[in-house]
Amino acid sequence: MTVAGAAGIELISHQVLPGKRLLDQLDGACSVAAAPISSSTPGPQVSGSFYSQARKRNVGYTIAYPPGHHPGDSLPLIVTLHGYGGNHINALDGTTPARALAFRPDDRPLPPMAMVTVDGGGGYWNPHPGDNPMAMVTDELIPMCQLLRLGQPPQPIATMGISMGGYGAILLAERFPHLINAVAAISPAIWTSYTQARNANPGAYATAVDFAADDAITLTAALKDTAIRVAIGNDDPFHPGVVALARVLPPQAVLVYSHGCHTSPFFRSQQPPSLHFLGQQIT
Repeated sequence: MTVAGAAGIELISHQVLPGKRLLDQLDGACSVAAAPISSSTPGPQVSGSFYSQARKRNVGYTIAYPPGHHPGDSLPLIVTLHGYGGNHINALDGTTPARALAFRPDDRPLPPMAMVTVDGGGGYWNPHPGDNPMAMVTDELIPMCQLLRLGQPPQPIATMGISMGGYGAILLAERFPHLINAVAAISPAIWTSYTQARNANPGAYATAVDFAADDAITLTAALKDTAIRVAIGNDDPFHPGVVALARVLPPQAVLVYSHGCHTSPFFRSQQPPSLHFLGQQIT
């Protein structure tokens, strides 16, 4: 079994579920049979970098266009946030942004949408002293994309992410409901207390005050007009946090609980339906 990125490794190394994960691997709880997905010929993909005032460093980014489209086209935008230990290159599991936009769920093409990924560091997309990846996304990345006619009003903007990126996608939508129209979170890293978060990853939040300020569970009222899809595996260690989140999400939220763990098979199985969901909402 492949553990996707450092998110899964992090949980093991901090002994969140030291024995259960091994048992899950042995009894097949982490095996997910993903439906075969056909693809169109991918559109172009462009990578670059810029100096982020919000992060105080250079950050890399990738912009991908859907099949049949090119730079300069006016398109809705998906901002995809990477998981812990990731970057703009590997924000998606096992595929590139351009290839993801070429997926054909149920053998039907996705609606035309662009996607951007960016380097957000390991601080769970919330502000830290001297490093504010969320402000980088809202004040620098998105305006840059809008100058390229991506997510430029009236074209909508959505967020998507896996694990840490899933949490970040939800938090971004909660903090900026006027900017984000839809969100799809795969296995979001939702903790229910600062102590729990600190024990698993001391760098996730700078302080307990910061955790309280950016606790996705307490901010869900802001999503009352936002389309949201959350998918979690039944054997994912973040399952309890997602259940707590689900209790307070608005009624339009789409919740997917299914077989799987916090691993690549589940992530990959949920990428096509997450993109299909976003396509229905922003095109």
